[in-house]
Amino acid sequence: MSIHERATTYASNAPRRRRSLVLALGAVLVPLACSVESEDIDDAPSDRDTTIEEIVENLQLAGFPAAEIEIRDDGEVWVGGDAVVSLGASREMLGLASREPQGEHGSFRQYRTTNLVAPSVQVICIDGSAFTGTLSDSLDSAIAQYDLEGSWFDMVRTNGSDAGCDAEITAVVIPGNGGVAGFPAGGLPYHTINIGADVVEFGPWVARHVIIHELGHCIGFRHTDFYDRSISCGIGGNEGPGGVGAIHIPGTPVNAVFDGSVMNSCFNLGSTGEFTAGDATALHELYAPSPTSCMESDVCGGQAPDGCWCDPSCATYGDCCPDGPCTTVETSCEASGSCGGQAPSGCWCDAGCAEFGDCCLDGPC
Repeated sequence: MSIHERATTYASNAPRRRRSLVLALGAVLVPLACSVESEDIDDAPSDRDTTIEEIVENLQLAGFPAAEIEIRDDGEVWVGGDAVVSLGASREMLGLASREPQGEHGSFRQYRTTNLVAPSVQVICIDGSAFTGTLSDSLDSAIAQYDLEGSWFDMVRTNGSDAGCDAEITAVVIPGNGGVAGFPAGGLPYHTINIGADVVEFGPWVARHVIIHELGHCIGFRHTDFYDRSISCGIGGNEGPGGVGAIHIPGTPVNAVFDGSVMNSCFNLGSTGEFTAGDATALHELYAPSPTSCMESDVCGGQAPDGCWCDPSCATYGDCCPDGPCTTVETSCEASGSCGGQAPSGCWCDAGCAEFGDCCLDGPC
């Protein structure tokens, strides 16, 4: 009953203003993975090819231009014409922990793809109109799990309407007992999760786990044990970067372990879809909510991380944060000694500020 999921290959605020103006019921080891299609098996790269591919990708991510990277006939990867780079060395260049021996594979951490969901995506709608019964209930529970953890986007269940959505993921029922999804592209999450109809035979918690896992791929998560699928599947090796990257997420655990993540390659009969501490860290690291408070983000007189403003002109522009505008020494005429001129933050204290709409909070003076 293999369900390896094959994640289908994809996938500033402009400076404002003016004037100089500027799961676990018991671990039953029945690997149920997310489905490898036949061409993936027939054309699977050798271990050497996989290693070369990862070294090259690591070097490019570390900033080496492609023209400086050379793959020799003997399989060695050189940079600069005279430096051999091993797999371990390429990982260290990216700040990844070196892997201690653990069979032919080692311990590594939680990963993401090169592409992620853009900050402009605030509402991700999940069209669950094709789901009924247990699948429908499990979808609701999966969405609630993501929203409970918190991120800069909200996941919302819909039934065909995309009103108010910044992006949409359609939930589709397919034959089988696994799941298939893809990775983000163009700042948008992957558009579809395919869930096997037979997943419900394992119960609602396993169904929730599979849905959460596939949604994880849609927002850019790789398998936690991509480097050694046998950790969760009992069999299997290294998936490799797969053309979409396998970038370590800072702060996540050093090892992938059985039942250690909703993003392990394979689930089992004890999977529940509960986020582990590592899963929560990964989600927060990539998609932590941005403060919308001037005081909380310490930007009185400037712009908060989510784009709202805390300066005197925000009332004119209609883009104040909930507790803006607010004053610091830099935005106060009196406190900064700027009466008749410009305060350090750029707001003004002269007679013309009312005309230009850029007075400090206590200006003009």
